[in-house]
Amino acid sequence: MIRFLLRRLVSAAGIVMVVAATVFLLFYALPRDPARAFCGKLCLPENLKLLRHEMGMDLPIWQQFLAWAQGVVAGRDFPGVGRCEAPCFGYSFAKGEWVTETVLDRLPVTVSLSLGGAAVILTVGIGAGMLAAAKRGTWIDSLATSLSNIGGGMQIFFVGPLMVFVLSDTLGLLPRPRYTEFGDNPAKWFVGLLIPWIALSVIFYSNYTRLTRSMLLEQFNEDYVRTARAKGMSRRTTFFRFAWRGAMIPVVTQFGIDLGVLLGGAIVTELTFGLHGLGELVTQAFTNTDLPMLLGITVLSAGAIVLINVVVDALYAVIDPRVRLS
Repeated sequence: MIRFLLRRLVSAAGIVMVVAATVFLLFYALPRDPARAFCGKLCLPENLKLLRHEMGMDLPIWQQFLAWAQGVVAGRDFPGVGRCEAPCFGYSFAKGEWVTETVLDRLPVTVSLSLGGAAVILTVGIGAGMLAAAKRGTWIDSLATSLSNIGGGMQIFFVGPLMVFVLSDTLGLLPRPRYTEFGDNPAKWFVGLLIPWIALSVIFYSNYTRLTRSMLLEQFNEDYVRTARAKGMSRRTTFFRFAWRGAMIPVVTQFGIDLGVLLGGAIVTELTFGLHGLGELVTQAFTNTDLPMLLGITVLSAGAIVLINVVVDALYAVIDPRVRLS
């Protein structure tokens, strides 16, 4: 297991660097000049030249990328600004802030939204799928399947405002979505994000309900499950000890994909609920042509997705002993 994780982490680092190089070239190939945009309409040529030097844009693109990569590993000096210690993702001239500090300041909002939503999605989706499989052919099975089909066609920009209107404005059951630091007040942190989590679960849980149900029904027909039943094991024991574990491999795979989607789709979700996370930061960066900020967030997101895939692969062996990592 340790050797497998080390190999995957090394390859993951290589993938992230390739993504960083690709995104760097794409961003810096844009026809718009960030230095001219920051300098203003009445920018003198000498001021523009100085600003391009401070931003490091007077160097060839490959040298700019090497300087950026060096900053991530060992830190970097910016003329006229100061030194940024590693890991340094650059300096945002549009905001006048270090990219690393700004991203880390907004990151807890996006992580709380994504991980909390993922927990609710798994709980509701897997629970409904297990119930539907256990009650196959009954009205409970039909209800769970029908609700999953309805939820799968919903979108966050429709479900989100609807839930805020019903649960908060009309019924007053929950406060309007608002982020509070977990360390300041865990209760307010939980309640303030509950509506976004529920809205995300409505959209995503349908995949897990259908997948869990179908995989459990498939496991019920496997020889080792039927043998366990023939030896006198109860239906409950065979359900959780054998069938459930065998059915979770595809669910874990789907979860790894959806968690990356949740992190990448934070823009729409955060704008829908007015949360100030990485989604809002990306929108501002695009508007201001803030290339260092865009690059930092993109590389961080790519690294998170690659790391999630490594964890998912390792979980296969934990869930199902038949899977061996070699």
